[in-house]
Amino acid sequence: MILTLDIGNTNIKTALFDGEEMLNYWRIATNQTASSDEYGMLLVKLFSYNNRDISDVTGVVISSVVPSVNFTIEHMCRNYLGQAPMMINAGLDTGLKIDYDNAGELGSDRIANAVAAYQIYGGPCIFIDFGTATSFGVVSQDGRFLGGAICPGIKLSAESLVEHAAKLPRFELQRPKSVIGKNTITNLQSGIVFGHVGVVSYLIKRMKEELNAPDARVIATGGMALLVSDETDDINVLDGLLTLKGLRILYERNHGKIAK
Repeated sequence: MILTLDIGNTNIKTALFDGEEMLNYWRIATNQTASSDEYGMLLVKLFSYNNRDISDVTGVVISSVVPSVNFTIEHMCRNYLGQAPMMINAGLDTGLKIDYDNAGELGSDRIANAVAAYQIYGGPCIFIDFGTATSFGVVSQDGRFLGGAICPGIKLSAESLVEHAAKLPRFELQRPKSVIGKNTITNLQSGIVFGHVGVVSYLIKRMKEELNAPDARVIATGGMALLVSDETDDINVLDGLLTLKGLRILYERNHGKIAK
């Protein structure tokens, strides 16, 4: 069995795969002060609760946008899983041509998303990851990762607005009934949610124009994907496990080569 971990700024998403079949999926809060033993014991409990034997894990693959926790997680994998994890980077065999100014700058989660989007849904495609940041990536019909765009995520935008505007209250992040809000809370909800939908739709439109591919498939993933996808017809597929699927694919493509 293969354990995949996608380490984000807010959460660590992890899934256990047996071949292409996902057996379990968990979300763990990203804690930059937690020790390898704390992460390890939490993982042991998750396996035990789901009647899984942690010793059955034969490989671990990780994408991370939080470098400060990488050593801790790697140490946990060695001590609790008996495995040296595969860390995703642009130097691996991705099955794609990385057409980027500096491939080393490309986030490992975006690499995993690009691999999964292209292999599962084909090209040309646009993938959008709604996390702390909302990141877009574009893959051509012939399998070239062309780049994309990154903007503040919905939660980050809301938190920043409230933090820097003294009189604005904290509010629940949900869709209001109307774009025209009747009070401060619904005004904030409208601006953040519908405003983000507008940003997403505009970027998709411009990317399709530059691709000269009006029928390019658009795949959304990430914690806030559902909130936005319900408000636009520009998103074709909602796949909350896109990154983890990409990690599994990358592991299968590379573990034998690395072993040699």
